[in-house]
Amino acid sequence: MMTNLAGMIDHTLLRADATQSEIQKLTEEAKKYEFASVCVNPTWVKYAAEQLSGTKVKVCTVIGFPLGATTSAVKAFETQNAIENGATEVDMVINIGALKDKQDDFVEQDIKAVVDAAKGKALVKVIIETCLLTDEEKERASRLSVKAGADFVKTSTGFSTGGATPEDVRLMRQTVGPNVGVKASGGVRSLEDMNKMIEAGATRIGASSGVKIMEGGQSTSSY
Repeated sequence: MMTNLAGMIDHTLLRADATQSEIQKLTEEAKKYEFASVCVNPTWVKYAAEQLSGTKVKVCTVIGFPLGATTSAVKAFETQNAIENGATEVDMVINIGALKDKQDDFVEQDIKAVVDAAKGKALVKVIIETCLLTDEEKERASRLSVKAGADFVKTSTGFSTGGATPEDVRLMRQTVGPNVGVKASGGVRSLEDMNKMIEAGATRIGASSGVKIMEGGQSTSSY
């Protein structure tokens, strides 16, 4: 059961001050526990891919992170560049202000720019930043993500005012249906937290506390 749980975790280190030795430790832990992926900032993708070469652990990175406020063209380029460097999963942040302004076509096209850039080369997870949204906006963002062809919807960056909640995961799962992934991230610090997210419908967990979770402990990390 624990191995299956490990295979649902994106082992994450997105701090601005992360050093190479910390990224190396992240990749070593990912190999040891057989996590689904390591999730690192774009600058570390090539290094992480080299460290994980020949293993089943994927390299995930973030696009338009953490604000989602770069242009669609920049997000598409960032995606292409990340894939060239070895990323096989990308977690992109939507344009949150545009969603609130009800510019649904714009939001959909923004997501689609990343989906098109990643087509056939990388999974796309769409971060909707639930802590900044109403339930109606969460539903709308989730529907637009599916419409744009994304593989997953994701709760949070872990860098805003709050992280994942079982309630948000449940709402997102109900909205996207059974065939699109739901990733819970931000504040998942223990095995108990993780189980609550899975029960609510999460199929992937983003956490910097992966090792603690696997060892049955609890972390104080915010992501």
